[in-house]
Amino acid sequence: MPSPTPVKKSIGPRELTVMMSSLMALNALAIDTMLPAFPAMVRGLSLAEPNQIQYIISTFLAGTGIGALIYGPLSDRYGRKPILLIAVMGSAIASLACSFAPDFEIMLVMRFIHGLLAAAMGVLVISVIRDQFEGDAMARRMSTIFLIFMIVPIIAPTIGQLVLLFAGWRVIFDLMAVMAVAAAIWVYLRLPETLAPENVIPIQPKALAKAWKIVVLNRNAAGYMIGAGVTQGALFGYLNSSQQMFDKVFNAADFFTIGFAIIAIGIAVSNFTNSRIVERFGARRVSQTALLTFIALGALQLLAARYAPTSLPIFLILLTGNMAMIGFIGSNFSSIAMTPFGHVAGAASSFQTFVRTALAASLGAFIGQQFDGTVYPVALGFLCCGLVALGLVLWCEKGKLFTRPGTTLPLPVTPRN
Repeated sequence: MPSPTPVKKSIGPRELTVMMSSLMALNALAIDTMLPAFPAMVRGLSLAEPNQIQYIISTFLAGTGIGALIYGPLSDRYGRKPILLIAVMGSAIASLACSFAPDFEIMLVMRFIHGLLAAAMGVLVISVIRDQFEGDAMARRMSTIFLIFMIVPIIAPTIGQLVLLFAGWRVIFDLMAVMAVAAAIWVYLRLPETLAPENVIPIQPKALAKAWKIVVLNRNAAGYMIGAGVTQGALFGYLNSSQQMFDKVFNAADFFTIGFAIIAIGIAVSNFTNSRIVERFGARRVSQTALLTFIALGALQLLAARYAPTSLPIFLILLTGNMAMIGFIGSNFSSIAMTPFGHVAGAASSFQTFVRTALAASLGAFIGQQFDGTVYPVALGFLCCGLVALGLVLWCEKGKLFTRPGTTLPLPVTPRN
């Protein structure tokens, strides 16, 4: 395998890590910053049904899922930097277009395009880091990037709330556009091209289709890939209806940003903890234990929805716990699903990201649209998603849980011509 091309002295490893973290943070901000503005957006866009506003999130997520299929092959052929610059500037324009959207239908179209372009930030950040580092050095930097990415949802609603104190909800989209432009300027001035000329790969649709077929027909990959999407669907279901629950169920609209941050801490802490324990206990043992806990907490959520439907403390405790379990499940399920594909890692990763995100966005939209003024639909969504994921895991593992095959051993890498 050709040695990675070293980054020019104009940018050091620390600045590169911060830059890539900032790019990934743009995606989290594009989702979570606007949540406090949902009531104002319902009024501003003249929506008769308040649940419709949730499609602002769902269409963006659908765009990022489809975009995951595009940017890997394009950047392997044309380089990381030009594709990244086009996508970041395009996302800035799409965000600005959302700000001027005259009605809800045009808003949804712009949000889908925004997500389609923003998908590059997730895909290409990993590619740039992979170009420059390998082994433990890559893992360390990716852990830092994802930790920052997990922290962003904690503060993003507060940013949106601060904007609303001084301006209308459309300014939130303007702010996201400004941040994207700033990121694009930073990339243009400081990031060199990281793809080595000898690693350029022509776009071959037949080869991509063949790689996707291999993923679908692999029992472990397909089961864990779909399982990750199903559990993430519960997360998106909560995300879509989170502001409405705080407002309508608990009469705590003013507490939303704080409550959202408390719940988001769960997933941030679990991602950090997972990076410390997974090599010791194994991805299967950690994720399967988390999945069983996820199901138990989902059942408790359902009981709480029945017997303590307006208790905010119970809601926060149970949901924070389940968010933490999603942190353990998502990263480890994805890792297990990718294990067989060292020789087609790029194509397999982009396809799996597409399937996970598309499935999660669809399930999240369905769960969110069931909001009826109670927490029951979200609680039921968590429990059902957990049970479906467990069924998929049992199918993958032929009924055996907590095994530990050699999933952490390095895979042979096929040299690229």
